[in-house]
Amino acid sequence: MEIITSRIDKKTKEKMKELSYINWSAVIRESVTARIKEEESRKHTIDRSVIAEGMAIASGIRKSSTGWNSTEEIRKWRDRAI
Repeated sequence: MEIITSRIDKKTKEKMKELSYINWSAVIRESVTARIKEEESRKHTIDRSVIAEGMAIASGIRKSSTGWNSTEEIRKWRDRAI
């Protein structure tokens, strides 16, 4: 097994000492393993149709805003603030 190091605050360390009957290494291992499984399952459940729909919406918004200059708009609002 590999060894990792982590920092925790003093209060948490004191509480861990009070609960010394708990195998904290096992708790941390289980937590890390569970998080890895969660992230891996999330990676495999990406709904590509939702992504495609979002891209289509973004593209439509971009097309409908032609002729608008963001730099000019920012300058206008900055000038108002002065």
